[in-house]
Amino acid sequence: MSKLLRYGIIVLLFFIQILFLLTMFKENTHSYLLLIFISSLLILTFYTYRKAQLHDMVHAYESYKVAVWVPVGAVFSYYLNHTMGLGPVLAASVVGAIASFIPNMNTNSAYLKKLPPAVYCGAFIGMSNTQIANGFTFILTASFFTAVFLVISKSVLNGIGGKLGTLAFLGVALTYFLIFLLG
Repeated sequence: MSKLLRYGIIVLLFFIQILFLLTMFKENTHSYLLLIFISSLLILTFYTYRKAQLHDMVHAYESYKVAVWVPVGAVFSYYLNHTMGLGPVLAASVVGAIASFIPNMNTNSAYLKKLPPAVYCGAFIGMSNTQIANGFTFILTASFFTAVFLVISKSVLNGIGGKLGTLAFLGVALTYFLIFLLG
C-alpha cells in the first residue's frame, strides 16, 4: 500500500506540473522563444520523472504536529502580502526568515527543528494573488490540503528542489478547483 501511495503522489505531482506547463504553453503561443523554453521544461520534466530517484524505498509520514504550522505561515504571509502591502516575495521572505529562528528557542528540541520547512511551505500559499485566493477562508482551506500533502509526502521528492512550493501549489490548485466545481 505504501508503494502505491508513493507512486500515486509522484503521479499527482507530475500531472499538476504538466498541466501547469501546458497552460503556460497555451497562453503564450505568440512568443516562439517562450514556446521553446516551455517545451524544454516539458522534456526536462519527463526526463526527471523517468530517471531521478524521487522517493525513498520506505515510506515515512511527517507528524501532524509539524503540519499544523503550515496555516500559520500561510496566514502570516497572506496578511503581510495583502494587508500590509509588502508583496508576495517579500512577505514570504519575512515569514521564512522568522521561521528559520524557531529552532533557536530551544536548540535541544527535535520538534522545533522540523517547524521551519512547514511554516515556509505555508508562506508559499500566502503568496497567492487575490484573484485566486480571495480571503483567509481560501488560505486556510489551501493550508489544510497542503498540510495533508506535507504529511504524506515526507519520503517523496527528497533532495529535489521546490518540494515545498510544489506542495503549496497543489493545495492552492486543489482548493481553487473545488471552488470552481462548487461555484
